[in-house]
Amino acid sequence: MLTLSGLTGGISGALFVAGAFLFVLSIVVFIHEMGHFLVARWCGVKVSAFSMGFGPEICSFTDRQGTRWRIAWIPLGGYVKFMDDENGASVPSRETLERMTPAERSESFHAKPLWQRAAVVAAGPIANFLLAIAIFTAVFSIWGVRITEPRVGEVIADSRAMQAGFQKGDLISSIDGTRIGSFNEVLRIVSASPERKLTIGVERNGAAISIPVVPELKEIPDTLGGVIRRGIIGIRPDLGPGSTEMRRTGVVEAMGLGVKESWFVVSSTMQYLYKLTQGKERADQLGGPVRIAEVSGQVAKVGLEPLLQLVAIISVSVGLINLFPIPLLDGGHLMFYAIEAVRRRPLSERSQEIGFRIGLALVLSLMVFSFWNDRFIVLKWFTGGAVG
Repeated sequence: MLTLSGLTGGISGALFVAGAFLFVLSIVVFIHEMGHFLVARWCGVKVSAFSMGFGPEICSFTDRQGTRWRIAWIPLGGYVKFMDDENGASVPSRETLERMTPAERSESFHAKPLWQRAAVVAAGPIANFLLAIAIFTAVFSIWGVRITEPRVGEVIADSRAMQAGFQKGDLISSIDGTRIGSFNEVLRIVSASPERKLTIGVERNGAAISIPVVPELKEIPDTLGGVIRRGIIGIRPDLGPGSTEMRRTGVVEAMGLGVKESWFVVSSTMQYLYKLTQGKERADQLGGPVRIAEVSGQVAKVGLEPLLQLVAIISVSVGLINLFPIPLLDGGHLMFYAIEAVRRRPLSERSQEIGFRIGLALVLSLMVFSFWNDRFIVLKWFTGGAVG
């Protein structure tokens, strides 16, 4: 039952979630659009608008170059609009192009060489990847890296690990030939490998042995009301004195770790999507802005370090999704440019229009589907159950 106190708590919780969500998404969107903007300016393209959000303006100003910088009411993205665009999705306006003078055409995006148009479009996702690497680098440089020794502290009874022969005190040194440096690496590899045979190298009493094991697929409830499907073998780390350390890193090492973390987000996302097409994953794992908002609120309560890492993870995800070859997204534009490079001429207006309509339908369908998956999170917000 919804009480007045529950409603009040739900509203305050929703406001906290909204603040964290705006912080996370605004950084990611701003950097993405700034990537497009800076490369466009470098290529001599006139930018008519730089928008954070969609819909009616909250506030705006126009700079000396004629770009209108605006903040809008719907904070679910943003766009950079060029002078010859029909809309914020960079659909070309042929009527505008035909009316242009030679001087104006020299600043037109759609009149630029193919490589420049491709560079402008690709700059957004690339900026997201660079942002993620920069954030991870800063986090690892400032706070360091938490390393838990990959030593087995407990083998759960009747688990796959016990059946395979793991023992308390085993030090895991490798998995399928990949060197292991922390228990977190073990968890990542095992979680992503349900029902797939792994060969785990361990050191036991000074001897090196190999143990084959097949992680069991488990559905584990998450904090958002759903479930996470992952592989487990049934071991826990040794958390005794000296087993965990916060190791300081230099900037160069931290940057390498940032690249590694960013690649992990990309590879795990692609693995999930591949398994989804094979029916080995469930589509209810797909979330949208609502789930991002909820996770942002939960992480913001923990502290600045995990919140920044969440920004980095979301940034990689946004960059990756925008590279999918779906018309309306950056990847769709790049796909059209690739076709143009092969054909030596652009697709017809009619073909591009059909492509953009298909892309719009796909994007809207995905948004509706993600909102449907996240409907219970919205209910929790307004019944006081989302954020304490």
